[in-house]
Amino acid sequence: MKQLYSGDEAVARGAWEAGVEIAAAYPGTPSTEILENIAKYKDIYAEWSVNEKVAFEVAFGGAVAGKRALAAMKHVGVNVAADALMTAAYTGVNAGFVLVSADDPGMHSSQNEQDNRYLAKFAQIPMLEPADSQEAKDFVRLALEISEQYDTPVMLRMTTRVCHGKGLVETGERISILPRDYVKDPQKYVMIPANARKRHVIVEQRNKKLAEFSEQFSGNYVIPGDTSIGIIAGGISFQYAREAMPNAAIFKLGMTNPLPIKKIIDFAEQVKVLVVVEELEPFIEEQLRAAGIIVKGKDILPRLGEYSPELLREKLTGQVTPAAPQEALTLPGRPPVMCAGCPHRAVFQVLKKMNVVVSGDIGCYTLSTLPPLNTMDTVVCMGSSIGMAQGMVRALEGKKNKRVVSVLGDSTFIHSGIPSLVNAVYNRANITIIILDNRITAMTGHQQNPGTGVTLQGQQAHEFDFVAMAQAAGVGSVQIVDPIDVEETKAAITRALEQEGPSVVIARRPCVLVDRKQYEGPMQIDPEKCRVCKICLRIGCPAISIENETIRIDASVCFGCSLCRQVCPHESISLAGME
Repeated sequence: MKQLYSGDEAVARGAWEAGVEIAAAYPGTPSTEILENIAKYKDIYAEWSVNEKVAFEVAFGGAVAGKRALAAMKHVGVNVAADALMTAAYTGVNAGFVLVSADDPGMHSSQNEQDNRYLAKFAQIPMLEPADSQEAKDFVRLALEISEQYDTPVMLRMTTRVCHGKGLVETGERISILPRDYVKDPQKYVMIPANARKRHVIVEQRNKKLAEFSEQFSGNYVIPGDTSIGIIAGGISFQYAREAMPNAAIFKLGMTNPLPIKKIIDFAEQVKVLVVVEELEPFIEEQLRAAGIIVKGKDILPRLGEYSPELLREKLTGQVTPAAPQEALTLPGRPPVMCAGCPHRAVFQVLKKMNVVVSGDIGCYTLSTLPPLNTMDTVVCMGSSIGMAQGMVRALEGKKNKRVVSVLGDSTFIHSGIPSLVNAVYNRANITIIILDNRITAMTGHQQNPGTGVTLQGQQAHEFDFVAMAQAAGVGSVQIVDPIDVEETKAAITRALEQEGPSVVIARRPCVLVDRKQYEGPMQIDPEKCRVCKICLRIGCPAISIENETIRIDASVCFGCSLCRQVCPHESISLAGME
């Protein structure tokens, strides 16, 4: 039966069909929907782990103990999991184990554009790259079979367009895979130096066997065509190349580590010009050049951002696709902004008026760096806000009024903020940490986390206690505030900044998209009282606008958080329907 699936949905289906029994992930676009869909298959235990390293270890542990397993994460998440990954490549597996890395060319929702093909090569594990939803499903099973045959983790590398693009998928039934027996084998799984040295030898032997396998792998094949130009491509780049150059001879790569070098040499000898089409880094190109193959690549194609059929057509043939005729209706630009009613907005409204450095973090609150709030000073990676704040406060010692505040979300704090908090207490860093506890993992689409007390599969669980955690770490000043109360929030942060050593403020109110009825209703402006001072515009609420020197509140957008009412100096804003 054929179904219309996104790449993420297809991976989930492939995991179910291939007999996966354990799956773990930390949500991160564009990989989030993989676990959300796996959780629908009751044959698979699925969990949101607290971070990617834990997710990798949960799934890997399941594979070592004998059940097929899968871990999924976005490209930067693999950085977090890399510690376990590099050594798992030495130990090998028992049952099949697949690591799904979802890369993000173009940085649609990411802080960098790293190319995780290098991580697969660095870790010395095989890598498959599906080009569409059908391959995304099929390659999960192939990856598990390769994993078991060659005793290795296997990376399934996706990209945003493959993850989110939809296509028809021929589905099948779930195969029955008996769990493998777990046998205690410390020489294989306990990586003390004496054992690791022996396992490294096995890794090198495995690499040679995998190189031979790649030459025969069915996902590496040639599409015959005009030999005046030969194209080598895999993943979404293959789709772009095929559309841009439909008559060209194309070597389609499905396994990109290790590369089928012998097959590529044969292909190169049949074409006049050989071009590697690959987004981001010259991963394939560099290896082909090292093998002595004459090839074009990044000398004619960009190294940054996403490709498209139009771009390739222009770069490879000089033909520019005519622009589509302009539509009569031009929609206004919509910059990214925190939602109307977002409980985070008030925190940044307060911080903006304080003379503080704000060390920020990854989450929807990162949008506070944009106008009109303009609050964040730094954002690097998950959990970095607390660690960087500690370095910044040391560097700013003696500077007038240069206090440092770290801001991060509830899920981010659990993900990787806890060790930094412990470090701040231990080293007596004079910083204030604000935990934006909106009771959900919001930015990636409202996933559960330990702070919500509900698992991915809907089971009730212990609700993480942020206050107890901070106190157990040794923080002397821990306060909980309702961030929508501006004066309370300002007073709490002011008290925290006066403390010696680290202090914690927990700004707690549910995400407005999780609890839409938490406010009394939309606000309204009294035009008789309004002086058009525009102070309400400075909070950056999408429900508030100005037209013809008249301030308006869109009742269809406004939830009624009352922040605008609190900042209005003329008392012109009130609850709709109230005098």
